[in-house]
Amino acid sequence: MPRPLLIVHGGAGTIPEERHAAAVEGCRRAARAGWSVLAAGGSALDAVEAAVRALEDDPTFNAGRGSVMTRAGTVEMDALIMDGVTLRAGAVAAVRRVCNPIALARAVMERTPHVLLVGAGAEALAALLGLPMADDAELVAPRDRERWEALQRNGPPDLREVLTQALAEPMDTVGAVALDTAGHIAAAVSTGGMSNKWPGRVGDSALVGCGAYADDRIGAAVATGWGETLMRVVISKTACDFMALGLTAQAAVEAALHVLEERVQGRGGLIGVDRMGRIGIAHNTPHMAWAWTDGEALEAGIRSPDP
Repeated sequence: MPRPLLIVHGGAGTIPEERHAAAVEGCRRAARAGWSVLAAGGSALDAVEAAVRALEDDPTFNAGRGSVMTRAGTVEMDALIMDGVTLRAGAVAAVRRVCNPIALARAVMERTPHVLLVGAGAEALAALLGLPMADDAELVAPRDRERWEALQRNGPPDLREVLTQALAEPMDTVGAVALDTAGHIAAAVSTGGMSNKWPGRVGDSALVGCGAYADDRIGAAVATGWGETLMRVVISKTACDFMALGLTAQAAVEAALHVLEERVQGRGGLIGVDRMGRIGIAHNTPHMAWAWTDGEALEAGIRSPDP
């Protein structure tokens, strides 16, 4: 039986040097949070939720309490969790006021017959379940509020300019994959989306196979990057398909990123684990914060580790 392990990422992109230490340390804390679940005999599903919740609670990252703003000045978040045992999944998109969208995504999976809920319907479920809620002012990242206010002073930007600016920023989608003591695999992902996006925009993070995918028979992968390109190559499922062909997790995430870049000129990153317990961490952006642990070692960085 492969050893249990957990990998997290804090988003790919161009991360300013002054944020490197906070991003790496945030990933370390999240890895410890997830590992504490595995060390106690908990499931991979519980572990990835715990890890992503820790990242959502850290304002360093564009998820939960560090989310970016839409053009309307609101916060809309996406999240997805997937169980490799049953292929069950739960997701939310364009949801507002929810402190931990990953907890709501799991509730969609376990407490409704659905896979994906969006907008007001997802928010209503969160309220019904008594999940922690907050106003936009409590969820938005201060750095993004300043940027949004500057954009408003300069007039409505062209959407192509918004995209160009967004690609120059860290794409702080957060995510985790885990393998537990029973050999089960799970994946989770959460994000505040693209800065200054059109209200109602949904990225890859809420979509099965795009933001994340998990299958006990193969492995799991979680993505980060420009969602519009990640969706077009179904990147997390593509990485798992490469694992199914016999590639290691590292070779699979690298191959999926090659498809992303070659086919749609996309930029992003992936973390993954295969059913043998081999890990994969890769990105084609300048930076991606990550951490992984198997209980004996805990490694972290701002760039993918050497093979």
